[in-house]
Amino acid sequence: MNNILIKSRQNQHGSAGVKMVVVLVVLFLIGHAAVNFIPVAYQGANFKEEMQTAVVQGSALPTGNPVATTQVRIKQSADTNNLPEDTIIDVKQIKGGLQAHVFYVKKVNILPFGIYVYNYKFDHTAAPVGFLMK
Repeated sequence: MNNILIKSRQNQHGSAGVKMVVVLVVLFLIGHAAVNFIPVAYQGANFKEEMQTAVVQGSALPTGNPVATTQVRIKQSADTNNLPEDTIIDVKQIKGGLQAHVFYVKKVNILPFGIYVYNYKFDHTAAPVGFLMK
């Protein structure tokens, strides 16, 4: 009876090592995706804030050319945040202030060796809000 129990459990040996390898591979893939995606998402969020600041400050300029000044600030911010060269930046005068629209696509390697590349699309329009529009 005891020999039958031992023989039936011999097929269970070694499965812990395989599970450990699978878990490590999955953790590596998640870590790789996070290391590549998080900086791109952070740059996008930071750029949104800088766009909003540039638009508000450009709208408050009493003299000069606010459109050109705002466009220069947004381009400098784009360089600081490592945005692609083909970034589309459009700044125009609207009723009560300025409006800036920026669009770009940045490729992010989610899986190693280029197995899966995610296209991070940034499409944001910044305009003054609240009391600045009155």
